[in-house]
Amino acid sequence: MSSECILVVEDHQETLRALCAYLESSGFQVLAAADGATAMHIMRQEKPNLVLLDLMLPDRDGMDIARAVRSDPYLKATPIIMLTARVDDKDKIVGLELGADDYITKPYNPREVVARVRSVLRRTSGDLDAETERVLHYRDLRLDPSRRLLTLGERDIELTRIEFELIHALIRSPEHVFTRTELIESALNFQYEGMERSLDTHIKNLRRKIETDPRNPDYIQTIYGVGYRLGSK
Repeated sequence: MSSECILVVEDHQETLRALCAYLESSGFQVLAAADGATAMHIMRQEKPNLVLLDLMLPDRDGMDIARAVRSDPYLKATPIIMLTARVDDKDKIVGLELGADDYITKPYNPREVVARVRSVLRRTSGDLDAETERVLHYRDLRLDPSRRLLTLGERDIELTRIEFELIHALIRSPEHVFTRTELIESALNFQYEGMERSLDTHIKNLRRKIETDPRNPDYIQTIYGVGYRLGSK
């Protein structure tokens, strides 16, 4: 039996039972909640390894649950996969920007759900290779992936999850010119067409945090017509 515990938050009882049964048969320990209040209680008490979160809940929108998890210092590192019938890219982008690690649109194949769960657990667990774990440096920037900590000189830089993943991708390959699509896929392991439209906003926010003059950046350079690179002008 796997030691990894999955919390399934889904108000449709038949779907909840089916998901729990499939995850259990795949070797996971499984907890279940049919509403947001119960989900938050279980998360605080049991600290599951991952949450499968339906966005349409009877008492509280799944987006609100995601916000609460990411703002809670004891829960904020919990991986979240959102489950929803919504198909608009705007909903996907909002969910991912709130800190979801993946997004599955209903109807879905339970095998796909299990595969996504395993993929996210591999990405977010401490079982990473030495290349991923080692501390990375570029000039005055220092990124410690195991602690998810970026420092600039002696100053710690507070980052959102997406900002962290973007700078992680950039600092792994300094001087490399990333297209927008390549940067999204390298940093976040997914590609949604609408995400490209919000990438510039995340880069702008990163620059505000690490650049002396964000309008004339020293670190994150725009390569016009292509994308971005971490490197000198």
